[in-house]
Amino acid sequence: MTEKRVDDTSSVLAVGVPGAVERHVGLQLAAAGVRVRTLTQRALLDPASLEAAVQGAGAVLLGWPFPTADEAADAVGVLAREAGRVVLLSSTAVRAEAEVEALLAGSGVRHTVLRAHGFTAALQWAEEIRSGGAVQGYGGAAGLNPVDERDIAAVAVRALTEDGHDGARYLLTGPECPTQAEQVDIIGEAAGRPVKWQEIPREAARRRMSAAGRPGAAVDSALDFIHARITTPNPATTTVQDLTGHPPRNFRTWATDHAALFR
Repeated sequence: MTEKRVDDTSSVLAVGVPGAVERHVGLQLAAAGVRVRTLTQRALLDPASLEAAVQGAGAVLLGWPFPTADEAADAVGVLAREAGRVVLLSSTAVRAEAEVEALLAGSGVRHTVLRAHGFTAALQWAEEIRSGGAVQGYGGAAGLNPVDERDIAAVAVRALTEDGHDGARYLLTGPECPTQAEQVDIIGEAAGRPVKWQEIPREAARRRMSAAGRPGAAVDSALDFIHARITTPNPATTTVQDLTGHPPRNFRTWATDHAALFR
């Protein structure tokens, strides 16, 4: 397949993208000679601001950081009119992002979807680990097969700057599938301190997540996803290797690189 790069005089607009992925996308695009501009997630709820920002962008890297997709239709409408292509960072676990996928598919815009459960989810445990050496959660036996944000970024850069990815739905995973409890053990080993997983009932986890402000439907969707992974862990894919030419990083590498955040 012959690949065609986005013109280097164009720029990529990143909006609503998780910080770690956005940072690595910016570094990799800069190395490829493509400028990247960022926009706060609130602009997704302001069509006029989004329309002004997308002018001159050759492609848009889109995340949907909100718990519902209630206002996504207007944002997707702007991107369908103004963007040359859209790469959506999505998840198999979040219902709102699935709705944004459907809106993009119906809009006619050239787009690619990257479905990933990132290692950065483990960063949510950092405060608990630092303060008490334990993580309370539901589904310690769930195998989620997370993928390093650097590998997500590498695939995103290719989808943003090459032809041949229109309409693709790429499932990105790491090379192995540690359970949540195993991830906590690995973090403890990397950080050089004892850390343990403390299983709590699903309803207790639901109350904690709801107290953090997440809508009930979003909480139930996330917990359903975790429950399903207890009996059926996420299978590994070869997508990162196929698209980037290098194998995906494993969780131990990520934990070692981020060990200071858990000490």
